Amino acid sequence: MAGKADVITAIADQAGISKKEATAAFDAFVGYISDSCGRGDRCAIPGLGSFSVSMRKAREGRNPRTKEKIQIPASKNVRFKAGKDLRDSVNTPKRKRK
Repeated sequence: MAGKADVITAIADQAGISKKEATAAFDAFVGYISDSCGRGDRCAIPGLGSFSVSMRKAREGRNPRTKEKIQIPASKNVRFKAGKDLRDSVNTPKRKRK
């Protein structure tokens, strides 16, 4: 699994920019998505997918340790739906090298 440093290194290498510039770009990108979702807006990134906020209703659950009933409050949930380009690249079989 790639961490933030791995993503920043990949951005810097592929875009031909410094790691400092790549860090600023990555942080701005994540900030844009966070701000959009925080306002409840849908955020579509062409070629990647879209982020949206949905509401989860309050519900009754159980504490797995004590089996006691508990109330789970309503909450917002961020959802990601992969775009067609991303789905296609993941589902395209890779050729074997000889």
